[in-house]
Amino acid sequence: MFDINKIRQDFPILKRTVYNRPLVYFDNAATTQKPQVVIDAISKYYEQDNANIHRGVHYLSQMGTQAYEESRKAVKTFINAEHDYEIIFTRGATESINLVASSFGKKYLKQGDEILLSGMEHHSNIVPWQIICEEKEAKLAVIPITDTGELNLTDIEKRFTDKTKLLAITHVSNALGTINPIKRLIDIAHKYNIPVLIDGAQAVSHLKVDVKELDCDFYCFSGHKVYGPTGIGVLYGKEKLLEEMPPYQGGGEMIRKVTFEKTEYSSLPFKFEAGTPNIADGIALKAALDYVSSIGLFNIALYEAELLHYATNQLLNINGLKIYGTAKEKAAVISFLLENIHPYDAGTILDKLGVAVRTGHHCAQPIMDWYGIPGTIRASFALYNTKEEIDGMIKSLQKVIEMFS
Repeated sequence: MFDINKIRQDFPILKRTVYNRPLVYFDNAATTQKPQVVIDAISKYYEQDNANIHRGVHYLSQMGTQAYEESRKAVKTFINAEHDYEIIFTRGATESINLVASSFGKKYLKQGDEILLSGMEHHSNIVPWQIICEEKEAKLAVIPITDTGELNLTDIEKRFTDKTKLLAITHVSNALGTINPIKRLIDIAHKYNIPVLIDGAQAVSHLKVDVKELDCDFYCFSGHKVYGPTGIGVLYGKEKLLEEMPPYQGGGEMIRKVTFEKTEYSSLPFKFEAGTPNIADGIALKAALDYVSSIGLFNIALYEAELLHYATNQLLNINGLKIYGTAKEKAAVISFLLENIHPYDAGTILDKLGVAVRTGHHCAQPIMDWYGIPGTIRASFALYNTKEEIDGMIKSLQKVIEMFS
């Protein structure tokens, strides 16, 4: 049973007020709020088990190591990876993509090669590839989008050439909510022996992800977008590729033997985890994933689809409001503009009325350039949001319109 009242009780921040109004939090695509079990997991580590891990024989170190590695197993189960050691802990999806761009790029990219992206990528899945392409004298190729905010897949197979070395694409657009047909794209890429990286930062809190079923070569996400802490993220990679790729960073933990003449690197996953990790947040990530799993991603998806449908219909009743991103398959994200009102102005007033939305280009400037707009107002929903909160946002938007009229 999906008990929204019980779920809301699990998130202490939802009880607070802003500007003497109950908080309505619709900025979940930027970061989700944290349930009490996640907050407790962080506190417990620092109160009872704080020690560096993987290196100590004493009790606290062993307890911390066990909890941290249990979290890695939880990620493996959550995305249905084949092996624990295919799960690399990073600071977030951004670092995961940078890791692959740097390490994969150094190993496989050469002058004249191409990295294939889409026109709806977050800057985190554009800039790292630009950096390695500049170094290797390679270039980016782009799958365009349509006016509805979907990928233009006309003649898609022609975009895979003998120069294409990797497809790097988002599972769900952070700016538009579009759910991309990544399984189809993965199958096409593999037909031409091209590996695929999926940016799943906006997907894992909304959709069930099965990396074995998808058969993607890399999948990455951030803990803080799936009700976990900031500063912890995941890179899944197929064992063969991870074994072949050079380390991303050097230092402690990622070595087997060091001399001044030569260093032997450690086995997976530690080869890519140099230095002391983010232990507390890594442990708390398990609490977040367990929490989501206890509710069920299928139940979450159904509930959020109901919120999305309700909010879309309510917004379309507002004169002068235009929604950007009307794909048939969408996650619970709506981007829109009010006629003749700058999104920053609207967002500022909504904030004073207790409604937290995101305004701007959402780190997706190519999308805004495509539509010829400076940015949008983005309302993004999570499992703890309600139709009553959406009604409150609608009333607040009407007040914004009245003020500017």
